[in-house]
This record gives sequence, C-alpha cells and structure tokens, in this order.
Amino acid sequence: MRPIFITGIGTDVGKTVVAAILTEALQADYWKPVQAGLENGTDSDWVRGALSNSHSLVHEELYRLHLAASPHIASRQERIRISLPDIVSRARQIIKSRAVGGAGPPLIMEGAGGLLVPLNGNEFVVDLVEELNACVVLVSRNYLGSINHSLLTAEACRSRNIQVAGWIFNDQYMDYENEIAQWSGFPKIAAIPYRENPDRSFVSEQAERIREAVRCLVSLADAEGQTDLM
Repeated sequence: MRPIFITGIGTDVGKTVVAAILTEALQADYWKPVQAGLENGTDSDWVRGALSNSHSLVHEELYRLHLAASPHIASRQERIRISLPDIVSRARQIIKSRAVGGAGPPLIMEGAGGLLVPLNGNEFVVDLVEELNACVVLVSRNYLGSINHSLLTAEACRSRNIQVAGWIFNDQYMDYENEIAQWSGFPKIAAIPYRENPDRSFVSEQAERIREAVRCLVSLADAEGQTDLM
C-alpha cells in the first residue's frame, strides 16, 4: 500500500487538522517525517491528542528540527541533511510493521508546507512524493488569493505526473471550491468548516461526517501500489 500524502497550497492552510480527520475517519496511522519548530509542540503531538480511536498509531518523526523555518534552513542550522532515501526507507518499515496478512492500516503522511518547500539544498517535498509514489490529497484553505495558489499547486502536480486523489477544502471564504476542482481537473473530496480551536470533538465529528467520502482513498492507495513500499 502506498502512503496517502497530505500537502497544501501553502503554510497554515489546515494540513494537520485535515490529516487528523482523515486518520480518524480511516483509522489510519499518521506520520510527519519532518517537523520544523518544536517550541509550541509538534504536529504529531497535536494529532495524537486529537484522535479518539484505539487503532491508529502516531509514529515518531524522523527529523525533529528546533527552528520554525523551511526544513532546509532549520536542518542546516543543526548540521543535519534531510535524506529522501531515509524517509522512504522508514515509510517502508512503518507500512511493513503494521501489515497483518499482507494488509495493514493506511498511512497518512503529512508534508512540510507545500510541494515546493525545499527539504535540502536540491530536493523538495514534491521529490519526496515522487519517491514514495504516494497518493496525494491537496488541502486548500479558502482565502483571498487561494484560487491562484490552488491552481499553481495543481499545475505542479500535473507537470510531475503525480496522482492526486482530490481536494479537501478548509475554512470558508465565498463560494468557489467547485470552480477550483473544475479548473484543476482534480475532484473535490470534502470540505471542512472553520473552527478557531479545533479539538478532539471537532475531529471526531468531521471524521464521521466525511467518512464515506474519503473511503476511496484506501482503494486509491492500494491500486497500482501494493508492492511499491513493501
């Protein structure tokens, strides 16, 4: 099974909240391999506290960087080089360790920022997605300017022949989600309403609400990828 990779149209668009909701809805595992910024806790810590089911595991980050900055800058400050092969190898280990009888829970992976965030001096999040052969979910937060950012992200995926499952929209600003889906050529999977301080109750409610809509992600992650990371 391939990972389901959560990426966004930029920073602060709700990737972690969406990842938690998908993890809860699919009783999946969650892994954010690169965490930049530790002062206010990690995304993994938040997701762990937001889940209600007893099946999901939140796996430890491979890179925990103190500086809240682009991963290539934060890792440079700590004299660490982020290695894509090491991330892919760890993904294989996680998937294999959770497989029972050849099958296991889906693995929700959360990226850092958007697709063109640099992980080191010459490799970007999009390169990691390609190495993983991941099934991608795009998160778009509705704000002034998000149409442009969304369509640029979609174009980056199309130019690299990345398989995109579709969009999950977050927040509410006017009404153009269906137009983004139409113009991008990628379907709208679901929309999450705005919540200033989302908590476990919110994650559980939204997971139940969109569970049927996101079941397709499991079959997409399975299709054409059963041996890719095993």
